[in-house]
Amino acid sequence: MKQLMIVVIGICLFSVGTTYEEAFAEESYGWNFKPAKNNETPTTEEQYLEWLDKYDGYFLGNANEKELYVTFDSGYENGTMPDLLDTLKEKQVPAAFFVTGHYLESEPELIKRMANEGHIVANHSWSHPHFPDLSDELIIQELKKVEDHYYALTGNPMHYVRPPRGTFNERTLDVSKKYGYHHIFWSFAYVDWNTDDQKGKAYAYEKIMDRVHPGAILLLHSVSTDNRDALGEVIDQLKAEGYTFKSLDELTGKHSASPIISGQTSEPQFGLQPFVTWINP
Repeated sequence: MKQLMIVVIGICLFSVGTTYEEAFAEESYGWNFKPAKNNETPTTEEQYLEWLDKYDGYFLGNANEKELYVTFDSGYENGTMPDLLDTLKEKQVPAAFFVTGHYLESEPELIKRMANEGHIVANHSWSHPHFPDLSDELIIQELKKVEDHYYALTGNPMHYVRPPRGTFNERTLDVSKKYGYHHIFWSFAYVDWNTDDQKGKAYAYEKIMDRVHPGAILLLHSVSTDNRDALGEVIDQLKAEGYTFKSLDELTGKHSASPIISGQTSEPQFGLQPFVTWINP
């Protein structure tokens, strides 16, 4: 009887979703894109474009319009977020913050401030794992734990996910889509997350202005003091050049956009250059 029970349990484990052995054997991909010169629109792998279309993914808005989408990855707080939020509020710019479980647990008031001021708070997983290494069930657990904590803080749902570390495969995209998420990648990023190697306001300003392009989804890390110090001037200059800052809800057109920084607060083409692969720490 004991042996029979073990066999039955084993069958159940291997018949529900994807097993660890199957997941570990799968190929993994890191998001990449080829930066373009002269503020032209970058592109990415043809396979990635097919998957984005199939699994509700975006890395770019309308490349024919001077529109921009500001997004931040926020794994932890080091004192920069209040200033970033102050700047976004002053400049009337909406943003999306992809947060982890650590941020939700350690900074509930900042999370509520993001939501109250009209920003999107999105899912970056609970523990920032490598999704291709996880079973379907564990991926859903990672997503659900984040959205449950966010709902408890704000009463709001989540609609967007950015795979942690920028790593994925077709199965992980499929799992997240079926669970109700749109995938948000990016068409601009630079190495801004190393807090021990910040290069100053002028460096961040030049990096952003050099590669910004129509339809850009900008990936910035909120721990960067360079980003914090440069953000106001970046926004002012881009507006002067005719750019409009939009919400991800306007990009997808599938959810009602939040009031954009209302000021009210309340409580609860491939060339010779190589692709650049960005793996978020």
